[in-house]
Amino acid sequence: MKLASLKGGRDGRLVVVSNDLAWFTEAHHIAPTLQAAMDHWQGIEPVLRGLAESLEHGSVPQERFHEHQAASPLPRAYQWADGSAYVNHVALVRQARGAEMPESFWTDPLMYQGGSDGFLAPRDPIPLADQAWGLDLEGEIAVIVGDVPQGASREQALAAIRLVMLCNDVSLRNLIPGELAKGFGFFQSKPASAFSPVAVTPDELSGWKDGKLHGALFVELNGKPLGEADAGVDMTFDFGTLVAHAAKTRSLSAGTIVGSGTVSNRGPDGGPGKPVSEGGVGYSCLAEVRTIETIASGAPKTPFLNAGDIVRIEMRDAKRHSIFGAIEQTVAAP
Repeated sequence: MKLASLKGGRDGRLVVVSNDLAWFTEAHHIAPTLQAAMDHWQGIEPVLRGLAESLEHGSVPQERFHEHQAASPLPRAYQWADGSAYVNHVALVRQARGAEMPESFWTDPLMYQGGSDGFLAPRDPIPLADQAWGLDLEGEIAVIVGDVPQGASREQALAAIRLVMLCNDVSLRNLIPGELAKGFGFFQSKPASAFSPVAVTPDELSGWKDGKLHGALFVELNGKPLGEADAGVDMTFDFGTLVAHAAKTRSLSAGTIVGSGTVSNRGPDGGPGKPVSEGGVGYSCLAEVRTIETIASGAPKTPFLNAGDIVRIEMRDAKRHSIFGAIEQTVAAP
């Protein structure tokens, strides 16, 4: 089942989308918003599934689905907790900063609590107030969970995952070191993120196995491939582990979003890997590109995002059809 929120009001309008992303049918008579569906998932999910089946059979009113009319599936959320499940990414970025990599990072997930009071729509511009802040994209996988009790096990956490989607976790790289130096975490360096046009139930995803979504995450910059790393490879912590980590000392309310962190694959030799142009799987953020350049030559060459740059993030099935729709955003000048 594929769900989306069409733009309108702060929380959008819930619709069910066809498997091929071509059509939608209204679901407001079942639940006005996706958050309302999350709040009453046990009773509402079967009804939504019935509507989705009717849409596939053409037996309910339908309209063309246009991704630019979609907000992020949850236009705002009660909570957005982003992990760093691909420890290879953490190691590379810290290496470029000259920061030591603690051994605990391989056994205890990193996680920060991002701003969730408003997300960018998947086709909306990324605002850039100051180029000196170092605007970066981050291609990620994210899940939306139902209620998760405090102290939940990994298995309980996995069972609580309701929907899967893609994410562009926007970062202001040049603000991060100063914030981290204060010892109190991210805030200004993490502006609003964007999520894919549709969110998909795990049973609909052939690549969903043991809390990981296997498949290439295609990241493009200005129409050229930047990365196609497999989201199921080199994921140190699966989503069950990430959600359980978030719930260690608090319960999570229905509608909480948990992110994977930047998707990142090692090279065949265990090293940082190569760009797509050189036969590698590339990178899901510019920070990794700049890290590789720093390791190789002592300084980065690739600039961060500038006004007019276009970012595209997408995942496709075995027939090359888009699964979640595409996040495609243009960087907007001040």
